[in-house]
Amino acid sequence: MNELEKARQIISETDAKMAVLFEERMRAAEQVAAYKKERGLPVLDPEREEAVIRAGSGRIGDPVLRDYYVRFLKDMMATSRAYQTRLISGMRIAYAGVPGAFAEEAVKKLFPDGIPVPCPDFAAAYGAAESGDCDLAVLPMENSFAGEVSAVYDLLFSGPLYVNRILELAVTQNLLVLPGTKLGGIRTVISHLQALSQCAPFIREHGFETREYGNTAQAAKFVAELGDASLAAIGTEEAARLYGLEVLARKINESGQNTTRFAVLSRTENDAPGREDDSFFLVFSVKNQAGSLAEAVNIIGRHGYNMRSLHSRPLKTLLWNYYFTVEGEGNIRSDNGRSMLEELSAVCDKLKVLGSYRTGGK
Repeated sequence: MNELEKARQIISETDAKMAVLFEERMRAAEQVAAYKKERGLPVLDPEREEAVIRAGSGRIGDPVLRDYYVRFLKDMMATSRAYQTRLISGMRIAYAGVPGAFAEEAVKKLFPDGIPVPCPDFAAAYGAAESGDCDLAVLPMENSFAGEVSAVYDLLFSGPLYVNRILELAVTQNLLVLPGTKLGGIRTVISHLQALSQCAPFIREHGFETREYGNTAQAAKFVAELGDASLAAIGTEEAARLYGLEVLARKINESGQNTTRFAVLSRTENDAPGREDDSFFLVFSVKNQAGSLAEAVNIIGRHGYNMRSLHSRPLKTLLWNYYFTVEGEGNIRSDNGRSMLEELSAVCDKLKVLGSYRTGGK
């Protein structure tokens, strides 16, 4: 056997060992994909990949080979991502509305390979994820102009689902009409209450009457089916395309910074190790005693967590009693977070961690 044959034999033996290790690695990737699928997490985790590359490059002593090994690792992780995407694709994601709604746009941005499942309302979408008919639900929590979506907060308080991811979606509202309709012929505009609120100056300027509808895409569909040229909808360009309407006026919302925050809801909490730049949601109700709410807020502050927002909603079961939702900044899965939760439990009747998410949606 000459030197070439010897080298080729070593390569063949090494390839055989690597094939076994490759299969072992991909089986682990299957478990990673299952974890991400259950929690609605993205396939790509840039920080994890950077950590793998740093650790891997340190194992190679030859500086020339080190560059090639880094390239090998990147190719391997790209292969792993492709396999995870294949395993995760086909997920059913519930949203409230019909095709063309902003919520469907959010679903497509979050899960390009997923299957958006329209539901008649927030409760139905939440229930689809809770029952397992869908893998996840994507629901709006808050709009930068119109405020919180109270019905969704009620579902989060009373139901078992967790928030594991947040998407901030820029919202552009448009006036949708039957083909050939002129602005002067419109008498009434219909849309979701928040869309009407976002476009209030435009509506007042033209003297339109308003009618509330379930959501923007349903409003567009209704206008198309009714065939009344005096009626217009407020919604997306995609809704106009889907239902055969024209966009008569674009960007009619008052605020140019109009953004809606959508939450990915799953049956399983993301319990991966947290980071200090994470964010989290808590819901709680306090004991009916003087100073209970102040004490709960003080506990959060004493542990160094910044409260980004505090919302209150009436309890359905007790008159003039309220529950509260806190969005905070920091790692709630740390020892400090567990200590805070232990202290909060002493002053709260009900306390639940709704979930945590990586700031920026990563």
